[in-house]
Amino acid sequence: MKTFLKTKIPTTLIYEVKDGKPIYYKDYEKVVKGEKSIEEVMGSSFIQSLIISVIVEYLFEKIDKTKYTVLFNEVGFSFGKSKRCLDIAIYLNKDLKASSLKNIYLKIPPKVVIEVDTKADLKRYSASFDFYVREKTQDLLDAGVEKVLWFSSYDRKVLIAEKSKDWVIKPWNKDIDILDSISINLEILLKNKKEVID
Repeated sequence: MKTFLKTKIPTTLIYEVKDGKPIYYKDYEKVVKGEKSIEEVMGSSFIQSLIISVIVEYLFEKIDKTKYTVLFNEVGFSFGKSKRCLDIAIYLNKDLKASSLKNIYLKIPPKVVIEVDTKADLKRYSASFDFYVREKTQDLLDAGVEKVLWFSSYDRKVLIAEKSKDWVIKPWNKDIDILDSISINLEILLKNKKEVID
C-alpha cells in the first residue's frame, strides 16, 4: 500500500478537477498497478453510451438549430479552479460565437447540461454516487448553467436541478422537460431501439 501511495499518478487519469483538486477516473488505481489500460477506464459502458446516443439523436431532431448547438462526448467546461466534463451540453449559438475553435475547455456555461451515470472515481465521496452528483450539479448551477438533468441507469431515475428551484427526482419513464417545450421520455426512446435491446 505504501508503494502505491508513492507512485505518481499520470495526469491522463484525471477525469475532472474540483477547486484545484483532481477527481480521477474510476479504477485509476488498476491502471497505476498495470492491471488495466488507460483506455479501459476512460471508456463509457454500453448503457451509458446508448442513453447518451438516443438523447443526442432526439435532440438533433427536435431542437432549433438556428438557436442552439448540442455538444457531447465529454465536453470540457472550465470555471474558477474547476474543470468538469459534460456528457451533453446545450449551448446558445450566440454564446458559442464568443469562443474560438481551439483545443481548449469552454469557459462559457451551457444553458442545459445532461449527465448519464459517471466515470469518476468515487472514493473521496465515500463511494457515494449521490454525493458526487449533488456536488457536481451544484457546481454547474453556481457556474451559470441554468438546468442540469442527471439520468441514472442504476435506479432509472432523473434528477432535475434548476437555479432557484427545488430539485426534483422523477422516474425516467416520465416526460422530462429539457427546454423550449422539448421534453424527453427516456424509456420510450430506449424502447424504440428494438434493434439493439430487447
